[in-house]
Amino acid sequence: MELHKIEKLIEEYFEATTTVADEEMLKAYFSQDDIAPHLEQYSPLFNYLSKAKEERFTKQVPLKPRRDYLKWVSVAAIAIFMVGVYFYQPTPPPVTLADEYTPEEIESAKEALALLAMNFNKGTEQLYHLEEFEKTTNKFLTKNN
Repeated sequence: MELHKIEKLIEEYFEATTTVADEEMLKAYFSQDDIAPHLEQYSPLFNYLSKAKEERFTKQVPLKPRRDYLKWVSVAAIAIFMVGVYFYQPTPPPVTLADEYTPEEIESAKEALALLAMNFNKGTEQLYHLEEFEKTTNKFLTKNN
């Protein structure tokens, strides 16, 4: 009966469904000298887990003295800020047309654009006449066919 229970606990252990008490039972079983031959393969696992708890790190850990880096970081931040202030160049205000050109130049540009717009309008009127001509021609051509 005990052997059957141990086999069941091993299955549960590998499925990760055992409790702490179940694992203690397994460790106690495998720490004995009387282990079933077909379960001896699991003995090193449970013996290692019980021995691993007893291991302690005994070497000396060298500790380096702590340096105050915060002081140097603040000095570096101030230095970077001062370099930024020294090289700062404010952006000039945006340039308007009145600043760039004289009023006479602006008026002549307006006249030239008005003349250009008028010529474009004439061209579009001619296209309208061309469309009317095409419609009329298509009427005569479709009637004769």
